[in-house]
Amino acid sequence: MKMTSRDKALLYGSAIPASEITPQSVWRERRRWIKGAAGGLALLGAGVSWAAETPAASSGQPAGKPDEPLTPERLVVSYNNYYEFGTDKADPQRYASQLRLRPWTVSVEGEVAKPRVFELDELAKLAAQEERIYRLRCVEAWSMVIPWTGYSLSHLLKAVEPTADAKYVEFVTATQPQAMPGLSSRILDWPYVEALRMDEAAHPLAMLVFGLYGKPLPGQNGAPVRLMVPWKYGFKSGKSIVAIRLVKERPVTSWMRAAPHEYGFYANVNPDVPHPRWSQATERRIGSGLFASRAPTLPFNGYGEQVASLYAGMDLSYYF
Repeated sequence: MKMTSRDKALLYGSAIPASEITPQSVWRERRRWIKGAAGGLALLGAGVSWAAETPAASSGQPAGKPDEPLTPERLVVSYNNYYEFGTDKADPQRYASQLRLRPWTVSVEGEVAKPRVFELDELAKLAAQEERIYRLRCVEAWSMVIPWTGYSLSHLLKAVEPTADAKYVEFVTATQPQAMPGLSSRILDWPYVEALRMDEAAHPLAMLVFGLYGKPLPGQNGAPVRLMVPWKYGFKSGKSIVAIRLVKERPVTSWMRAAPHEYGFYANVNPDVPHPRWSQATERRIGSGLFASRAPTLPFNGYGEQVASLYAGMDLSYYF
């Protein structure tokens, strides 16, 4: 998709007008529910071996913390892919203030012993939240490094007790036509649907996110709750989630349905598999400057040591 002049300014580090930066007031609503205090319960399994340790338990260091500076917050909240609001990178910030965030519920259903509808505050407090610094890499070959606040998705999964038939986890995102002008387009079939294999969803690095930079998620970044799967391209991490379904058969996700020759189910970051319309061998950090050199793309976005075993024996050029 052709970049606008504003896209180029953001990508290459030019200043953003103050009028286009999200007001601080947007961030101030809700601090009480980002401090969930549950956790420490034994993880149960049904067809999945659940990891009982935190991602940092083995090394004592925060897992997935890139040894590189954070992307400026002003860029993270103003340069977004969120097609429900529109295809321009500025559209999500332009329209997200219209998103209705209360009341908000997330239903968890399907192949579970305890299907449940969570109120947002209840969901946020299901497990103790922590800050993790993950890289978000988009398939267009640009990336950001962001401090996310949330907890491992595995805490939610064990609360509903998956059955032995639960092989995949499907995520369904919000549709609010009055707030989301992009829903009138035919780019995708709405609502937006993404999915993970059960063992991917259970991995400690897969995260339910409620905030960034120590603040509530803004609408353009997926408020009030989104997924973060740091070893995959950004489109796998569904925003503004309203339903989670555990199912037997592999779901057909939104981008697989729209362009199966371009977007596979796994979407693991893989520099050796080019997108049909561009190379994915290198990446550019948002705001790095026009003349900054591109960095080599790391397999699994740099998390190969933690997650490569999930795909042992698979041909990742075929299962892309």
